[in-house]
Amino acid sequence: MKYKSQKVAYWFFALSMLLLVLQLTYGFIMGFARIGMDGLHEFIPFNTARAVHTNLLVVWLLSGFMGAAYYIIPEEAQRELVNVKLAYVQLISLALVGVAAIVGYHFNWWEGRKFLEIPRQLDFLVVANVLLFLGLILVTLFKGKRRTTTALVLSMGLLFAALLYLPGMLPFDSQVMDSFFRWWVVHLWVEGVWELIMGGILSFLLIKLTGVDREVIEKWLYVIVGLTFLSGVLGTGHHYYYIGVNKIWLVVGGIFSALEPLAFLAMALFAVNMYRKGEKKHPNKLALFWTLGAAIVSFVGAGLLGFAHTLPQTNLYTHGTLVTAMHGHLAFWGAYAMIVLAIISYSLPNMTGRKLYLTARGRAAFWLSNIGMIGMTVAFGVAGVVQVYLERKFKMEFMEVQNEINIHFVVLIICASILTFGIALYIIDFIKHGRPTDEAIELNIQN
Repeated sequence: MKYKSQKVAYWFFALSMLLLVLQLTYGFIMGFARIGMDGLHEFIPFNTARAVHTNLLVVWLLSGFMGAAYYIIPEEAQRELVNVKLAYVQLISLALVGVAAIVGYHFNWWEGRKFLEIPRQLDFLVVANVLLFLGLILVTLFKGKRRTTTALVLSMGLLFAALLYLPGMLPFDSQVMDSFFRWWVVHLWVEGVWELIMGGILSFLLIKLTGVDREVIEKWLYVIVGLTFLSGVLGTGHHYYYIGVNKIWLVVGGIFSALEPLAFLAMALFAVNMYRKGEKKHPNKLALFWTLGAAIVSFVGAGLLGFAHTLPQTNLYTHGTLVTAMHGHLAFWGAYAMIVLAIISYSLPNMTGRKLYLTARGRAAFWLSNIGMIGMTVAFGVAGVVQVYLERKFKMEFMEVQNEINIHFVVLIICASILTFGIALYIIDFIKHGRPTDEAIELNIQN
């Protein structure tokens, strides 16, 4: 059997790499603007650059998740995708909607709601696109020869992500109500159902890379799912401290935010234990690096750094400061960016037949990008702590404080350059793998 869906997955991965390059570009525009080098302000003001930067993050990760699903679900279900041509239609339409949104932001065509800036007209096209994607994935899964826990958890995460997009489309006259439901999308994606997607991809990779029995690995998935729903849903409360809702959310948000690191701790322990138990010496060490790295870095970035500033007593001071950027950058990198890069690193050699995972370039890409991101996290953290102290303790004006912490953004740009160099090496590897071939895909299926 030839899984033509794997070729679809390749093009989704290619789209995600292109969007990642654009996201990094807009990040540099913001970084240079923060140190006074704002020559592009007339064309790309800071608020536009920020909206594009954050939205591109979401779209390139979603493209990666969709590519992962098109690669994993047919293989787990042991049948071809129900309609490969429609998958290409979904890919093209997703790219077109993304282009329309990004261009629109430069002409002030947006809703102005943080993280959900996409215009309402495009919202409906996004829903139609995701419905098509889910239809293809779910029908393939339920028509397949088997339904594994790995495939079900991945599909459940994707389905819930689609459903939780809908509250963000509800119109409200009240700013409080709008903020309340906006976090159903933002928080319950990144600290809820996206963790299920990560868990599904992580499980698939560990099964393939370690050789540990599927039943052993998939039992861990139940623990991860349980902890995700236990902590993630009510953990939304840490976004409700200061938006005008009942004070009970200070208690609920504080307690369940303290539990949120448990899901990421479970993933880290899960990955490391499976690696230690593994008897299979898979040659693709690069994919294993990215897989274990995702589990460990996500625990630090999303778990520990998230916990460090979401307790009400701490958040009273850190709310709205660069401490949030510290947590956000390492959390997204570890939990979601690295797992997308892991599935790409695993699948590319299988689809193209070119075993480039032994090159020094691939290892350099891994280490440089991680060193760069850790450096950025430290720069954001130091700048954030200084900002908190000067604003909250010394009562200095916001813009005066920004001038005081400019030097930290110089460090940030240097570290971002290291990250970008690592990503550039990764993309060079991606290009050198070439396109998928029927022969390589067939050979991989037989093995």
